[in-house]
Amino acid sequence: MSVSDMFIALQGVLTADQDIREEIRREVQALEQTARELLTLLQGVHQGPGFQHIPKKCQKAREHFGTVRTQLESLKTKFPADQYYRFHEHWRFVLQRLVFLAAFVVYLESETLVTRESVAEILGIEADRERGFHLDIEDYLSGVLTLASELARLAVNSVTAGDYSRPLRISAFINELDSGFRLLNLKNDSLRKRYDGLKYDVKKIEEVVYDLSIRGLNKEATVGGGGEK
Repeated sequence: MSVSDMFIALQGVLTADQDIREEIRREVQALEQTARELLTLLQGVHQGPGFQHIPKKCQKAREHFGTVRTQLESLKTKFPADQYYRFHEHWRFVLQRLVFLAAFVVYLESETLVTRESVAEILGIEADRERGFHLDIEDYLSGVLTLASELARLAVNSVTAGDYSRPLRISAFINELDSGFRLLNLKNDSLRKRYDGLKYDVKKIEEVVYDLSIRGLNKEATVGGGGEK
């Protein structure tokens, strides 16, 4: 084979790879649009009237995840199953955002932390990497850390909306989450940096709870019960 033939063959490989990446990018753009729609929907809970409509917003979000499952199913077909990590960078960010959105919905519904297996089920992908397109552990953890920041914001807005019991429940949840992350030996620099931000979320929520205590509203929350979910 001549040098010219060798480079023509190499160009064929490069072109095929570029075609795959372009198809993946198109699928990811559709996923990003659905994720934006989900985020816009769920951001409504931070507004005063939004607290009254949390169940409806969660139900609507579940419907959006049906679209997500369809889009991820299409994405799976755009590259060889054994090359997940070769192209992972293309969908890593949007998948982390979808994990956060799924975790937020589950928290709003039950005030519990969604498992990685449950998120994978919501998204219609695998939890086990041996089975193909799956939810990477670090992507799951990144999404959970984004949830912590969202709940810190929700704690502040809960007080504004007159829901004084919710910040207390959020505080207990975030402290438990922080304890869980302390059990991990995080090697990923990006994930470690995001985890370092968790202490600020904990502090922010503690300040909200302290303010309620100073104003005597924490007693009112305890006497008044769990409030609306």
